Amino acid sequence: MKKINWKKEARLLPGYLIVGVWVLFTAVMLIWILGASLSTSREIYTGEIFKFASGFHWENYATAWNVQNVSVFFSNSLLYSVISCVGVLAISAPAAYVLSRWQFKGGMTLRIGLIIAMSVPVIMIIMPIYSLAVQWGIKGRLLLVILYILIRVPYTTIYLLDFFSTLSRTYEEAAYLDGCSGPNTFLKIMLPLVQPAVVTVTIFNFMSVWNEFFMALIFTSGESMAPVGVGLLNIINAMKQTGNMGGMFAAVIIVFLPTFLLYIFMSEKIIAGVTGGGVKG
Repeated sequence: MKKINWKKEARLLPGYLIVGVWVLFTAVMLIWILGASLSTSREIYTGEIFKFASGFHWENYATAWNVQNVSVFFSNSLLYSVISCVGVLAISAPAAYVLSRWQFKGGMTLRIGLIIAMSVPVIMIIMPIYSLAVQWGIKGRLLLVILYILIRVPYTTIYLLDFFSTLSRTYEEAAYLDGCSGPNTFLKIMLPLVQPAVVTVTIFNFMSVWNEFFMALIFTSGESMAPVGVGLLNIINAMKQTGNMGGMFAAVIIVFLPTFLLYIFMSEKIIAGVTGGGVKG
């Protein structure tokens, strides 16, 4: 076994304490919300969540899913997230490959433009986008998906560009000697080599779209198009009349579950994708 360097560990102790407190706080909050989702409104108001005097109220989840339209919000968010991730990858992966492998006039300008686009806050461009959408007659789900794709393209392209630039050019030379065309070289050889980065950035994009709230609030009309963020706001507003606190917290758990499972089962690929760009080929 490797000997522990206690001096080094002592220097890292403040960081460990900060991370430990943060993890503990997050775990306590999640456990409390889980307990509230299985309790009645009276138990939540009186602070008797973990006594479960009246049993576990699994019907809160059924109420949230069916009555409070969480199923509709969940389906909308899943649709937006999946289509957006596919669209972003279809645009950004070829763009990052070309920018990283070839030098051409305007290439540096494109890189700078992508970096500048990443730095522009969404709130600054909402009104111009809204005005253009009204003029062009684009609305509903199509508009929201287009916005999600275009806003995530700069970050995804810059992220993948770094990974493509680390790959050795001998792969392309060998493919060329074997008679492989440029598109096939990209799809069958180069893209699989950056799979960890692709998986990682796709997870980040999925979570970004899944948790997005501001644009969805502006550009969706009615519950039939609302994603989970706007849907939860509607549930909270409705809770003021119904008083169903248990159903509200059950909705929070349902909405939180997909991103939680992504982190649990894809954590190794996320770490590999984040750290892999520093390895030069």
